[in-house]
Amino acid sequence: MIRFFANRFLGMIIVLFLVALFTFVIFFVLSPDPAVQVCGKNCTPERIDQIRLNLGLDQPFWTQFWTFISGLLVGRTYGEGAGIIECAAPCLGYSFQSGQQVTDMMVQRLPVTATVAIGASVLWLLAGVAGGVLSAVKEGKFLDRFVAGLTLTGMSIPNYVLALVMQFVLVVTLGWLPFPQAVKFVDNPTQWFLNFLMPWIVLAVGYSAVYTRLTRANVIDTLQENYVRTARAKGLKPSLVWRRHALRPALTPIVTIFGMDFAGLLGGALITETVFGLNGIGKMAADSITKNDQPVIMGVTLLAAFFVVVGNMVVDLLYTAIDPRVRMAANA
Repeated sequence: MIRFFANRFLGMIIVLFLVALFTFVIFFVLSPDPAVQVCGKNCTPERIDQIRLNLGLDQPFWTQFWTFISGLLVGRTYGEGAGIIECAAPCLGYSFQSGQQVTDMMVQRLPVTATVAIGASVLWLLAGVAGGVLSAVKEGKFLDRFVAGLTLTGMSIPNYVLALVMQFVLVVTLGWLPFPQAVKFVDNPTQWFLNFLMPWIVLAVGYSAVYTRLTRANVIDTLQENYVRTARAKGLKPSLVWRRHALRPALTPIVTIFGMDFAGLLGGALITETVFGLNGIGKMAADSITKNDQPVIMGVTLLAAFFVVVGNMVVDLLYTAIDPRVRMAANA
């Protein structure tokens, strides 16, 4: 077991290193000169050279990359002499637009993104698994076809279209919900919940449709297994057969995609956050792309990669708890 997770952890480090190298090449080698962007339009060549010196852009590529990696681990310094600036680990640099540390910007925005991701994932997981099981139980009947129609509709509607329609109907026309505002949970729990209700639903609709279809297919396949037929032949209660022998094996693929989907959302729900004006990681990424704020874009990319890789490792951990076959293979 220790060897199994040691290999997974080593793989995670390698993937993150490669992602860091790839994004560094794109944003600091192939992109326009960062010193020119920082300096602005009305800037002298001498000022550009000074900025390039302060940012370490006058160094060779591998020196810059190693400085960036070491900054993530132990921090780094910018400038020299009286103008030196300390950037504590994990240092992702400073925004070209606001001058803030990228790490601080992400820490400020992450709670909003985490709230959106957690709320939406709870909705789509409950709706998707329940709908899939219900559809499998009523296979071939009207309820099964009705659920199939709903899932097809949910998968066909783009997030931004659903978000705009919900805002127009529920906020503008009916006035049932307020437009999302910056309200903390401790200040007004009711307003906080209403603010996030539409983003949760918009994200959950598409995901729950996918989970419903996947759960239905897995449950139907599992019911055809010999051990399920044996359990029924022994006279076990149908509810026990479903819960212990059919549903649990069918949830194994669900755990895989849920871990990856949830981890991906923690890296920012770009479209949903932008449409609803939520100041999360996704909206920060969208704003930085339009302004070509390279350190922020790179920081968000690395954060998203980190969550996906860690999510993949957590899925491996859950696999050993759900499926005894994986646990036996890990101990081999």
